Amino acid sequence: MEEVNLEARANLLLKHLDKELQVLEIKNDIQSKVRTDLDRQQREYFLQQQMKEIQNELGDNPVQEEVNDMRSRASKKKWPKKVSDAFYKELNKLERMNPQGAEYGVQSNYCELLLDLPWGVYTKDKFDLKRATDILDRDHYGLEKVKERIIEYLAVLKLKGNMKSPILCLHGPPGVGKTSLGKSIAEAIGRKYVRVSLGGVHDEAEVRGHRKTYIGAMPGRIMTNIKKAKSSNPVFVLDEIDKVGKSNHGDPSSALLEVLDPAQNDSFQDNFVEIEYDLSKVMFIATANELGSIQPALLDRMELIEVNGYTVEEKIEIAKRHLTPKQIKEHGLSKKLFSIEDSVVEKIIESYTNESGVRGLEKKVAKVVRYRAKQIAMEEEYNVAIDLSDLKTILGPAHEKDGYENNDVAGVVTGLAWTRTGGTILFIESSITKGTGKLTLTGNLGEVMKESAVIALEYLKAHSVNLGIEQEVFDSYNVHVHVPEGATPKDGPSAGITMLTALASLFTQRKVKSHLAMTGEITLRGQVLPVGGIKEKILAAKRANIKDLILCEKNRKDIDEINPRYLKGLKFSFVKTMEQVIQLALTDQLVENPINLKAKKTSAGKK
Repeated sequence: MEEVNLEARANLLLKHLDKELQVLEIKNDIQSKVRTDLDRQQREYFLQQQMKEIQNELGDNPVQEEVNDMRSRASKKKWPKKVSDAFYKELNKLERMNPQGAEYGVQSNYCELLLDLPWGVYTKDKFDLKRATDILDRDHYGLEKVKERIIEYLAVLKLKGNMKSPILCLHGPPGVGKTSLGKSIAEAIGRKYVRVSLGGVHDEAEVRGHRKTYIGAMPGRIMTNIKKAKSSNPVFVLDEIDKVGKSNHGDPSSALLEVLDPAQNDSFQDNFVEIEYDLSKVMFIATANELGSIQPALLDRMELIEVNGYTVEEKIEIAKRHLTPKQIKEHGLSKKLFSIEDSVVEKIIESYTNESGVRGLEKKVAKVVRYRAKQIAMEEEYNVAIDLSDLKTILGPAHEKDGYENNDVAGVVTGLAWTRTGGTILFIESSITKGTGKLTLTGNLGEVMKESAVIALEYLKAHSVNLGIEQEVFDSYNVHVHVPEGATPKDGPSAGITMLTALASLFTQRKVKSHLAMTGEITLRGQVLPVGGIKEKILAAKRANIKDLILCEKNRKDIDEINPRYLKGLKFSFVKTMEQVIQLALTDQLVENPINLKAKKTSAGKK
């Protein structure tokens, strides 16, 4: 209005109007976009509602039918009130959700899982203890401790009518029947059977499941297998529990603490299910090869049952009753076309396998059966019975097994060792040469085993008078101790008394008692301490033709627990001190051509 010139005033007015026009255009543009989006949403909503009504009229709305089906199944369920309330709440939420939404699938899976889980559904246990014993004996030869524990559990359950299931851990070498035992137990007591392998599992969510907030969330393996079993009291085998891993996704063995604690597992909570589930009636059976790698807190919650290896006699029976009939059937033969004598099976066990279990034996039997199948298919001539002469053709040359050699050389003693595949014999060799009293140890020995050799030598030095050894001899000769099979790592304290005997024999040049083996830990003050793996070591001694065994007095209880048939032909000597070991192990007879150990004469000695 201050502008006097009309032309300039008109230009200023046009500028203001143009600015206002632009503001109005932007405003109208935004409004039209919002209106368009709103119209599209309304349009889709109206169309969906119309489609819904049309499908309801036609009676084939898949989404609504799914919800109605769930509601119908839920009405027949006899589940706890808290589960029922949670289910209907989640079902109503599902009904309101858009079927095209990403969360609809997770919500639908959750409702389905709640319906599928066997809330309060239990199979009836069969309390016929004689029948249960027959089934266990039919499927597994030996394993008396395990069978006895199962029958005890059934007996208590029969008398009491209700009890929390025990959590058993069967541990032992591979191939002794730990996993297959679970299936036999389930059949014996009339329960459902499920098995989950924990080997290599390193994510906690595998046990507890994922939370529903994640797309593609799933329940853990425990709840998944309970759903599969369709029963809340199955026999649940947790296979290879010692091989559970650990990673940045959590520690699965820690998640198993709640599952395997009878005081806590009546309210197990899966992350996906979010409702407490009672696992106290589930009979968990864990299997493991080694207990050392299992978390101590987890180990404490389980009842440990050792499943040892088999004797040769037991393996022959297992081959006759189970392995051979199974392989004949699997290879399409019949008993008329194939037979194998016990002596042949014994030869396979002793010369072609080296194991505590029977897995390797089964492979060798399968190879023999395949050879017969090939002969029949190629229409070759054959004898029905496989004899010893056929084994070399089928399985190749026999392996020479380690056995007792002789006692002609001083300083060589047979020891007993425990390995992952069972027991074995171990030779401790020692030799002496003139020198300065240096001790050399070879044979891939661990620190504990090296310490045993040092303790044994120091004990001999301290008690040389009792053995008639001159003290100066120890400073005049070098000692070399070797344990053969140098490529195999060896460790542990159980070779202590063997090393002591080897060195005592070496310095006295006295023969070691024939057909003798020993195992035990030693201390610097002359005590003998107990060691483990006694049954496996005894089996190894029998295989090696050992007759006499020296053990610690405290290992007597281990011998008392072993079935007498394992001990047949063996004589045991129990010791408390290293002095007793030397008295029992060494004879008064010198070896042929004994080394004359004389100390170097010192100037003091000459004087």
